[in-house]
Amino acid sequence: MNKVILMGRLTRDPEVRYSQGENSSAVARYTLAVDRRFKRQGDEQTADFISCVSFGKTAEFVERYLHQGTRITGCGRIQTGSYTNKDGVKVYTTDVVMDEVEFAESKNAGADNNAGGFQPSAPSPSHAVGDGFMNIPDGIDEELPFN
Repeated sequence: MNKVILMGRLTRDPEVRYSQGENSSAVARYTLAVDRRFKRQGDEQTADFISCVSFGKTAEFVERYLHQGTRITGCGRIQTGSYTNKDGVKVYTTDVVMDEVEFAESKNAGADNNAGGFQPSAPSPSHAVGDGFMNIPDGIDEELPFN
């Protein structure tokens, strides 16, 4: 099984190209800065910089909505390859092919462009009428059928 799940911030705007031919398809390349989960005492937080690529509709989503500093989560697979560069040297590559990409924070939370650790923000209450949720008054817990 080859499955990768990542959460990180784009290090720069994605590079998007379109394949040639009748059925042209988008190809988006980008790098995610993914914080390491643990750090040694005295060390600063470290991150891994992971090369990612998306194709088709996912690449079009990446092109339209993602930019440097955007925090995303995604699922995909590791893919290795190789090519010979112009100097005749064989170059080996490792990319994560991201099949699913989602935002990992609200638009306002991304404004600080903090590439550091997770900083949860409290959701703001909805004041809209008809938002689909029912307001339950305080002190009514004992009357609810599920506790």
